[in-house]
Amino acid sequence: MKRVTLVAGGAGACTVLAGVTAVALSTSASSNASPSSDSVAALGTSATFKAQRVTGPPPPPPGKGIDHNVVALGSVRLAMSAKQTGYVVSALRANKATVRTLVDNEVRCTWPGGGKNMVMGQNLYAGTGQNPQWEDAWIVTKFLVHPGKATTATCTTYARVASIYPKTSAVQIVGGSLKFASRSVINGANGQPMASEMPYGDLPVDARHRTLRQPALGKTAAPSSVRELNLFGDVDFQVCERNDKHCDKNGSTTAKFTLIVNQWNKAGTKPCRTSAAKSVTKTVPYWVHHYVVPLYTPHFKVSKAAGCAPVFNAYVRVDWVRGQTSAVQGTAVGLPDFRKSARTHRSAMSHLYIVPA
Repeated sequence: MKRVTLVAGGAGACTVLAGVTAVALSTSASSNASPSSDSVAALGTSATFKAQRVTGPPPPPPGKGIDHNVVALGSVRLAMSAKQTGYVVSALRANKATVRTLVDNEVRCTWPGGGKNMVMGQNLYAGTGQNPQWEDAWIVTKFLVHPGKATTATCTTYARVASIYPKTSAVQIVGGSLKFASRSVINGANGQPMASEMPYGDLPVDARHRTLRQPALGKTAAPSSVRELNLFGDVDFQVCERNDKHCDKNGSTTAKFTLIVNQWNKAGTKPCRTSAAKSVTKTVPYWVHHYVVPLYTPHFKVSKAAGCAPVFNAYVRVDWVRGQTSAVQGTAVGLPDFRKSARTHRSAMSHLYIVPA
């Protein structure tokens, strides 16, 4: 069985990622263009990011859409069979912002006739040293890629940067990496990845909606040969719901996050085993705006006991504790491919996936 490198996110995991030596590519991040056909031919399955200073444009006038500086940091590619699923992990570190600045880590994977995008991120405080927790961040974007046909998938990491102030900002992209952490992840019994992402729309978590169970993976069968599951739930958590007229911009939100998995009987009518990872409680200030909460349950053993079948569901339970209203963010829409580009696309945000073994 092939070894799978599991990355759970957070400072420790990101430090490990940053130390991984790229195999085939160290690409300049100064270009806003996608890799050319000539450069794609030379890509490997791992890339490191070049340190650089990136500017962020000020917010556009209301109703004028999105204005992000979109900078390509590195690309990888993988020749894949129709049944193959790859595991993509992108980690970047950013700090030393001149003023509060949006920094998103977006990965776009493409192949002839298809593709898959994912974006995670947050606002960084100005690098004054007064709020170190919010001034220096590792941002990790990770997900499963399954083209469903024999093809070559090319994935590129982009830093999406924008000022939160009415003036241009700048932030330091310290470094990072993009890689296929696994070239072949076991699929569900239906031949598809055991993964789910939230569609477009934010789901509220507040005093009126105290508990949310998203992102969520519905009941899914795994191959009978699977011995254990490694579960990942990545939540993009937003402070203050959109159009909240009573939002206190000097306030914060506290919420508790728990990743839960159930194993069921063959009919999927009765759970036979439940496991909940240790809960994580986060307090996020308004000006961070959205924040990645990565959750990880490793080595969930598949029970072979009577009344248990390899059928599972999983979800993240988000419990509002106190503070401002909040939400879990779904798929982002209308993202310009590059700055001033007329072409736009969607990128998934909050999502959940399973890497069986």
